[in-house]
Amino acid sequence: MAQRLDFTSEAFFRDPPKAIAMLRASGPVVATRFPLVGEVWITTTHDATAEVLKDGATFTLRKEDGEVAGLRWWMPKYVKTIANNMLTMDEPDHTRLRSIVDEAFRRRAIVAMEPRIRAIADGLADELFAGGGPADLVQRYARLLPLAVICELLGLPAADRPRFIAWANSMSSLTNVLSFFRLLFAFRKMRRYLEGQLQIARVRGGEGLIAELVQVEREGGQITPDEMVSMVFLLLAAGSETTTHLISGSAYELLKDPALRDWLEQDRSRIALAVEEFLRFVSPVQFSKPRYVRRDIELAGVRLKKGDRVMVMLAAANTDPAVHDQPERLDLARKPNRHISFGTGIHFCLGHQLARIEAACALAALLERWPKLGLAIDPSQVRWRRRPGLRAIAKLPVTAEARGTDVAASARMVVDRSSHRQTDVSCLRKIVAAVISQERCSAVAVVIRTSARDEQVPCRKDSTSLEESGS
Repeated sequence: MAQRLDFTSEAFFRDPPKAIAMLRASGPVVATRFPLVGEVWITTTHDATAEVLKDGATFTLRKEDGEVAGLRWWMPKYVKTIANNMLTMDEPDHTRLRSIVDEAFRRRAIVAMEPRIRAIADGLADELFAGGGPADLVQRYARLLPLAVICELLGLPAADRPRFIAWANSMSSLTNVLSFFRLLFAFRKMRRYLEGQLQIARVRGGEGLIAELVQVEREGGQITPDEMVSMVFLLLAAGSETTTHLISGSAYELLKDPALRDWLEQDRSRIALAVEEFLRFVSPVQFSKPRYVRRDIELAGVRLKKGDRVMVMLAAANTDPAVHDQPERLDLARKPNRHISFGTGIHFCLGHQLARIEAACALAALLERWPKLGLAIDPSQVRWRRRPGLRAIAKLPVTAEARGTDVAASARMVVDRSSHRQTDVSCLRKIVAAVISQERCSAVAVVIRTSARDEQVPCRKDSTSLEESGS
């Protein structure tokens, strides 16, 4: 009997372990109906998930005729062109395409990028409240960091990033067939844009992976023009979308529980370990793409027939109590951590190193620039996008100071010089930044009273000035 569960509901995204535990009680492999896909088997345990991902001969992403699993007959040709990428390919085509870009994503290449990634994160953190407050951490930070990094890696113009943001938001809004039709327009524009960028690289050359793909093509490499378009689309989309929601989901968990944030503040070297737990607990990618069963087989004791479709539930593998102690609990010090958020087998995520470093840099920059960052709303008011398979917070309003701190009143106080210390100046700077973020002030006057005169408190050149005021 097929299990019915709304994989796009607020209840599911707010507490995935609870819903997953109910599914797992029905068995390690469960028949259900998935949005946009239809009837499908899903795995609910770590072992069943790993078996499907590792057995690329039995569980394939294409039918025997080469059709991509999940594509429908009515979908336009340009959608099939974009979908025809290495993420939807079986061997030997998968290795043929992956080998072309594999070098750019090896650990040494990505580690060399870390200083630049941190610099981008620092700049974005500085600008978080530039438009006032509260600020949406998703759109003003989590979305921008991975997008900026992948654009530089690909060699795409910085001036075009607003386009990518609009397209990324369209993809995050994919919830049903109707929204898919709305997304078709964005897909068409993206394909034309990427074709144009590839042509520019053919004529002018350039830096980045797009220019390298063109060089491979010029040298007679085994990649077609359509495959080049789909490759760049995949790197642009997969290289930013999932990391966006890893960063925002991680920040949400930290801000929801200040004790966790304080634990990281005590020792910043813990961030890398914490990122592994956020990958497991947040699980931004909840499901894999559907696969075809190529022969009759028993999977975890459940009989599957040739032609059936199966989707692995990464979020279920990451909350399997047989592998993770108290999986429903966020434990930033968890060791060992056998999550499979990046998958396993031949389709193990190409960008896993990049995602890890981006998340670590994002959290470190936030903690350093805004040590008292807080949610602007109650956690119960946070909502997730109703996109099946992706756990994506829609908006995450934040303030420079945790809620409940009367920073506005603090900023208006008069500080008596007799009790003033050097640390007061630093404190006042933070107060001003918080007031600006919460009340959209264009200027804030703070007075330090001395026996002789009122003094102006200095502040950073890029912050709002502290104006001298009479008593």
